[in-house]
Amino acid sequence: MTDSFEAKGKRLRLVNELRNKGITDEEVLRAMNVVPRHLFIDDAFLVHAYVDKAFPISAGQTISQPYTVAFQSSLLKVKKRDKILEIGTGSGYQAAILAEMGAKIYTIERFRELYLKAQVILRELKYNSVNFFYGDGHEGKPQYSPFDAILITAATKSIPQLLLEQLKVGGRLVAPVGGKGLQEMTLVEKIAENEYKYSGHGSFVFVPMLTGTK
Repeated sequence: MTDSFEAKGKRLRLVNELRNKGITDEEVLRAMNVVPRHLFIDDAFLVHAYVDKAFPISAGQTISQPYTVAFQSSLLKVKKRDKILEIGTGSGYQAAILAEMGAKIYTIERFRELYLKAQVILRELKYNSVNFFYGDGHEGKPQYSPFDAILITAATKSIPQLLLEQLKVGGRLVAPVGGKGLQEMTLVEKIAENEYKYSGHGSFVFVPMLTGTK
């Protein structure tokens, strides 16, 4: 897997663009500057790997716009050694960003094709702190809970109660909440065992969070 000077230069320009768009978490920006996004993108879109746009990947899914990845990661307030549950591995790019930030990731993917492909890329990049699971993200991974943070990378009409239960007190959950079209990026802070604080952080567009596996 190659990373050229040209790709590194494009990443730096992308990071500066993200900073200009309001991303202020320097650790997120550092990770975005390190992780080679072009390795997660289908060949047909390689020339656009460092454009701030989402692109199609296998199984009818998408790799999120870099700004969206940076925005969600910033809302999580990731600290080194945080234990993070990610719902929707997709290309594996978001998991790589969080792993680069020093977190331990438990990521669930319902599409077997993506589940297998992401493992190959992240192992090649030596992100060994990422644990992969094939399954329905609505169920989470209770056996590894509680998590410091939970990230949902698909649109959900409501946040599954099972996931809220797997968040530790003081933890943060970030999810795009809503139906088709636009969703509200929602931050849930777990104040006490059965007490949550919700806040909205703008409109985004995600593919829907689906049940079962394929």
